[in-house]
Amino acid sequence: MKLTFLGTGTSTGVPSIGCDCETCLSDDFRNKRLRVSILIEHDGKTILVDTSIDFRQQALRVKLKHLDAVLITHCHVDHVFGLDDLRPFNFRYGAMGVYANEIAWKDLRRIFQYVFEPSHFGGGLPQLIPHTVVNHSSFCFSENLTVTPMEVIHGKLPVVAYRFNDFAYATDLSFIPEDTMDGLRDLDVLVLDCVGLKLHATHLNLDSALEYIEKLKPKRAFLTHLNHSIMYERDSKLLPDNVQFAVDELIVE
Repeated sequence: MKLTFLGTGTSTGVPSIGCDCETCLSDDFRNKRLRVSILIEHDGKTILVDTSIDFRQQALRVKLKHLDAVLITHCHVDHVFGLDDLRPFNFRYGAMGVYANEIAWKDLRRIFQYVFEPSHFGGGLPQLIPHTVVNHSSFCFSENLTVTPMEVIHGKLPVVAYRFNDFAYATDLSFIPEDTMDGLRDLDVLVLDCVGLKLHATHLNLDSALEYIEKLKPKRAFLTHLNHSIMYERDSKLLPDNVQFAVDELIVE
């Protein structure tokens, strides 16, 4: 399985507009973060998790040629506003399967009403095949690629974490329910939310993310959704040996 981090930043991205903090002014490429999204490639399938607001830029810089499906974690701007940029794949390969929970679909149909209830034609609309995922109900993209959606809590909003075989991706969360904790054990790789160094109302901070990692005990863990309070080289010294900050365009096999 090949994991590519398309973006690792919080909703404002890093650098943040108008900010002159040390991280935002840094020349270190590891402190340049587009909005969060990942790409999974396994068993001949290519799966995107979240069409981030930076999706077009991300797809171009990794030279993305094909997608088999899109998984949505939740319907916040930074995670879904790149949905319209699926159109070039539609032009070449037809309609795209998109997977989200019932809560996200309600908001997606409202925000992208022009897609689901078109009132005009011309210019091209995204061609989507909606699929509703259910907590802990696994499905397969191929014989060797099983996906399990699991609910985590983002403030008060249920968000979908996804497990792909022995890899799991859990972003935008402040709490992991016990049944999801059980579903996130025995992992080779865990990617986990970590918005910054300070306590946050709707996200894990560094201390709380490391506490969950200690309980779940994955072989390796990567922290994502990072804001500008986290400076890669300086703050990597705070991490255990099996944990590191994710970086845009990082590839993990």
